[in-house]
Amino acid sequence: MGLFDELSQFLENRLDEFLRNNPHLELEALLEQLREQEKDTLKLIADLQLQQKRSQQEILSTAQEIQKWHLRVQKAQANNRQDLAAAAQEREAALLRQGNQLWGHMQGLKERIDQAQDLLRKIQQRRKEVQAKAVEAQTARAQQAQQRWETSGWWNQLRTDYSGYDPLEEKFRRWETEAELEQMKRNMGK
Repeated sequence: MGLFDELSQFLENRLDEFLRNNPHLELEALLEQLREQEKDTLKLIADLQLQQKRSQQEILSTAQEIQKWHLRVQKAQANNRQDLAAAAQEREAALLRQGNQLWGHMQGLKERIDQAQDLLRKIQQRRKEVQAKAVEAQTARAQQAQQRWETSGWWNQLRTDYSGYDPLEEKFRRWETEAELEQMKRNMGK
């Protein structure tokens, strides 16, 4: 394992060095990571909201069952059927416990949704900050490239002025001559 660890460490060091020398790529990698986190968080929120909706439906269904058994308790008591009334009260109490558990579960889902939405806002804010830094870095790189081009362009122009030889001018002349020869060949072939 020593060789593998050394190779792994070497590659990590090279990657770190490369990213330090190319900070715009590091920002791009960070942006991609933030986009993935945002996507995963949105998926989590959607899943939690679906669970919350199901939980609300279960609570509503349980509440309807509680109401039904409460009416049965009253009906049994009104008709002096204490055996049925007692059994109906037990069922109503069990449904109330179940309803309380469902309510607690739904409240837990609501808290998790709030936490996930807070996390999403933080991720989105961080992504905006990193995007702004990436734009700044890109602008700085473009300005540096422009300055290098202007400097090298000035130097090339200076060299051309002194030497009298312009390689770009030579390329264009060669290209234009070849185009004229091709045109003459076509005219002769007609």
